[in-house]
Amino acid sequence: MKSRIIRLDRHSITLTHEDKVLFPKVGLTKRDLIEYYRYISPVILPYLYNRPLSLYRFVSGLGSKGFFQKDTPAYFPSWIRRVPIEKSDGTTTNYVLANNAATLIYLANQDTIEFHPSLSRIDKLHYPDRMIFDLDPAGKSVFALVVWTAWLIKDVLDTLKLPSFVMTTGSRGLHVLVPLKRRHTFDQVREFAKKIAGHLVVQHPTKLTNEMRIANRGNRIFIDAFRNGLKQTAIVPYCVRARPYASVAMPLHWHELEDKKLTSDYYTIQTAPKRIDKLGDIWADIQKEAVSLSYAIKQISFLCY
Repeated sequence: MKSRIIRLDRHSITLTHEDKVLFPKVGLTKRDLIEYYRYISPVILPYLYNRPLSLYRFVSGLGSKGFFQKDTPAYFPSWIRRVPIEKSDGTTTNYVLANNAATLIYLANQDTIEFHPSLSRIDKLHYPDRMIFDLDPAGKSVFALVVWTAWLIKDVLDTLKLPSFVMTTGSRGLHVLVPLKRRHTFDQVREFAKKIAGHLVVQHPTKLTNEMRIANRGNRIFIDAFRNGLKQTAIVPYCVRARPYASVAMPLHWHELEDKKLTSDYYTIQTAPKRIDKLGDIWADIQKEAVSLSYAIKQISFLCY
């Protein structure tokens, strides 16, 4: 297939090797990936805006090993915005900001399948506006146990008067998310999330774990609260995953967890647009629900001890 040039946001993008098969299990090509991201750009871009971005790229498709990329290559065009962030060793990483459709499509053309943004924005980098519980099944854990865990977390958050939202990751688990007002640091948010996770693990030690080492988890659900860190990222809503069937991370209404047919990889490139066309972005107003953790931090000791 010959290269083609498209124009977005007043930028010209040369699309190359669009017939390259990225998902051999289902025969989906780079063009399929590009067209998906182009179609859903209005709903995914608000979740990427001004967030330092890690890219998960597969230059030869899922038949080869992918790689994460944080530092922006020098060959990326100058119109793609970068943000320099200093590391603990004094060196600097120049992260990409995908603030417009042109950047999103350029990155897809670079075989970026997954987009992993920070939980904070560049104008207040050390203060996250999201708190996430990543529910990761291990061993022979069934998805029903992941769903059960999500409901447990929601119950705790409800008790603490914190709003909660749930999303399939497109991989194996679920994310439970709390939108935050940017008043607490990553360290404070992470410690608070760890207390909730620890509380639930103590209550249900045979089903849940906060064990970092996979080998020590058995068949329990790992409640990952450690993801709430400056150097950590989370998969963005509506993102394609580097999985055999091109599954998609999908925001849900809580009642949808009651559907026995639901799995983490239920939605795909082929089916996600139909849902978006029908429902729009069900999280479009999520930041209007943002809260401070001040009250919940004071109450957590009464809940957990």
